[in-house]
Amino acid sequence: MDPDSLPKTTHEQQEYLLSNVKDCSILNGLAVRPSAYLFSAGTDVSGALATTAPVTLYPSLFPRACFDEARAIQKAYNELYAAIARDRGWLTHIVKRLIEVDDFIANLWSVHLEVEKEGYAQNLTLGVFRSDYMIHTDSASPGEKPTIKQVEFNTVASSFGGLSTKVSQLHSYLNSISAYPPTSSHVITPTSLPTNPCIDSLSLGFSTAHCAYGPSKSSPPLPLCILFVVTAPESNIFDQLALSTPLQTTYGIPTFRLDFRLILDHTSVSADEKRILIYSPPYSPDTSYEVSLIYFRAGYSPSHYPTQASWDARLQLERSAAIKCPSILTHLAGSKKIQQVLATPNSPHLSNFLSRTSSSDMIERIRDTFTAIYPLDDTPEGQHAVRLATNPKDSEGYVLKPQREGGGNNIYGAKIPEFLRGLGDDQQKWRSYILMELIKPPTLRNSIFRNGEVQSGEVIGELGVYGVCLWRNGNDEAGGRKDGEGKDGKIVENWEAGFLLRTKGSNSEEGGVAAGFGAVDSPCLVDV
Repeated sequence: MDPDSLPKTTHEQQEYLLSNVKDCSILNGLAVRPSAYLFSAGTDVSGALATTAPVTLYPSLFPRACFDEARAIQKAYNELYAAIARDRGWLTHIVKRLIEVDDFIANLWSVHLEVEKEGYAQNLTLGVFRSDYMIHTDSASPGEKPTIKQVEFNTVASSFGGLSTKVSQLHSYLNSISAYPPTSSHVITPTSLPTNPCIDSLSLGFSTAHCAYGPSKSSPPLPLCILFVVTAPESNIFDQLALSTPLQTTYGIPTFRLDFRLILDHTSVSADEKRILIYSPPYSPDTSYEVSLIYFRAGYSPSHYPTQASWDARLQLERSAAIKCPSILTHLAGSKKIQQVLATPNSPHLSNFLSRTSSSDMIERIRDTFTAIYPLDDTPEGQHAVRLATNPKDSEGYVLKPQREGGGNNIYGAKIPEFLRGLGDDQQKWRSYILMELIKPPTLRNSIFRNGEVQSGEVIGELGVYGVCLWRNGNDEAGGRKDGEGKDGKIVENWEAGFLLRTKGSNSEEGGVAAGFGAVDSPCLVDV
């Protein structure tokens, strides 16, 4: 299989491949809710239909060494962001640079300050992380091996862990039934298609945190449960159900979905110092559960907080004794500003946070994944970035990123100067953005099946590696120590938890699958 061309297929071979993609996807939950625009006005299809998730027909070629390296360093990345979230003093220093110019960050920080006043009721935090990379090749050194460069590190609502396992299973199944043409058989093999443990690994993480919560703290004791805090309606519901269903069927843990907008309607916090979070299902309001773990798949975007009541709801959850995934501090640790500060050349922060838990070699391997990232402020680096960002020619090699999660927020290339001019003369507003050098991965050819149509052409891929980390925050209420370890703070559990490959057209700037830009894919590993 040539990366510059798709395998040649007959009409019958293409139909055999496509029919199996459609049928097996729906059979195994590799699906999304269809968009309303696909149906005539007045047709109520809410919650009744499913369609194949945007998916590639073929697994995409990916360098084996890069894939192995991304997975090998994930545990150290977990440790890094757990240490950042534990160090309140260091986080305060960084966040204070943003709260004057970014209302969303300021409101998140206000939630933390409110909880800090009365003291955090829960000392454990669960992180379900995803570190995203693109392949980098140095055009000036054509003989050099490809490497990985980090696009971003996600600490909140790291999606597609469920569908990533299912698309790996789909591509392996298609290969096993000879759905791929014989010309690709020397490349697409059982050994080139890695098993993806995401569903098992992430659900184990939730179960582990649930167990770490311990027995009910209520009197009399209440049954324990896990809450998935979500948006509704949710097109990506099957990805979430792939993670919540094993909690019920494998671990026997009652697990509920709660619309972010209804938090105050169906939860309460006990008035005593325990601050137990109680959930009463709307279909059975007289039944009460004690919440052991809150998993946020909502709350990461300003659009999720249309009213003050939305912020009151986030505060209610945060001040409770339930373990949070993520906590408000872990949420803030995932801001783009943190990524920029860590990636600053000669920055001591990476070593300070990891020197007690990782070798110097591992620290350098993480540093090697960084690309050039600049602030837009009054520092020499920031002024250099301003010159780059305001020059239409120089800006073509960069992307401007706000402190946001989810697709569709970034500004690319020649559009950056005009966007910055639109912010007005007050350059203080620019400080809420970072300027990142564009990573330009090599292009491949693949076919994407989306909304019943097949589109073939040049694509690029982005590899995400998941991590699960449970840690104890310690009781350093004064705000952390220089080494990133709060008093008694420590890692309880830590593992790499599988991978996600997202593929998009080579001309597409954004890559979010749920946002309508990309497709879920799986790697076909090759030695380069």
